[in-house]
Amino acid sequence: MASTDSTTVAKDGNDLAGLEAGLDALETRQTSRTPFRQTFTEKILPPVLAVALVLAVWQALVSFKVVDDPTKLPAPSAVWDVVQTAWLQGELLDYIWTSVSRGLLGFLFALLIGTPLGLIVARVKFVRAAIGPILSGLQSLPSVAWVPPAVIWLGLNNSMMYAVILLGAVPSIANGLVSGVDQVPPLFLRAGRTLGATGLKGTWHIVLPAALPGYVAGLKQGWAFSWRSLMAAEIIASFPDLGVGLGQLLENGRNASDMAMVFEAILLILVVGIAIDLLIFSPLERWVLRSRGLLVKN
Repeated sequence: MASTDSTTVAKDGNDLAGLEAGLDALETRQTSRTPFRQTFTEKILPPVLAVALVLAVWQALVSFKVVDDPTKLPAPSAVWDVVQTAWLQGELLDYIWTSVSRGLLGFLFALLIGTPLGLIVARVKFVRAAIGPILSGLQSLPSVAWVPPAVIWLGLNNSMMYAVILLGAVPSIANGLVSGVDQVPPLFLRAGRTLGATGLKGTWHIVLPAALPGYVAGLKQGWAFSWRSLMAAEIIASFPDLGVGLGQLLENGRNASDMAMVFEAILLILVVGIAIDLLIFSPLERWVLRSRGLLVKN
């Protein structure tokens, strides 16, 4: 009988050891670097093929005269010639920098306003009841609707541009943070209070870190609204003293009926939007996921 009990205990001990080893294996992170071939086939090749496919279809529409009017659909080579000319004349980077500098500075202002506003709305019930529906309504309002009143209030200047950006981006940032705070498990808050993290300390050390996924999503959406708002303002409110940004370049192409210039502006707007996402928001999102064990570090 004693021998049987010893055997059972030993078996249970072996099962427990095996279970612990399995859990340790699950928690172990891969530290080996991903081979370049795998990175190329999974991350680089798909977008390159997608761009090549779009260019092939575009060229086919021109070559087979599906759209035989070059004033409506220029060939990719014609758009490239316009881009190359702007580069050689030193104007291309000026177009991009004029818009990007405005967009990033306006987004920074929106971040400084939207973050505390989102925290107040999320944590104070009366403020949430009063302002929450307004923020949701402002987020659904097209940014272009703010351009005419901003021009009337502030005139044709950079202040008008920043005002339109703020009105477009602040609601998205605030609502993203509110959504993130709403998803914080109550257990975290109780544990923080037990450890003495209350008030501003609890907000900084408990609420904000736990709400990061929703907050980052709000930041990405806020940048998208910032960029759209800026393009709308540059297209509608053109003035020589404001310089030529990408939106103004698009409007110049429309006024001149130059579709190559129009496509140039559209492509530059798209490229800048993708570049900002890849350089800023995608690394930030990966860092948040990795810090929570949701993404394996390669």
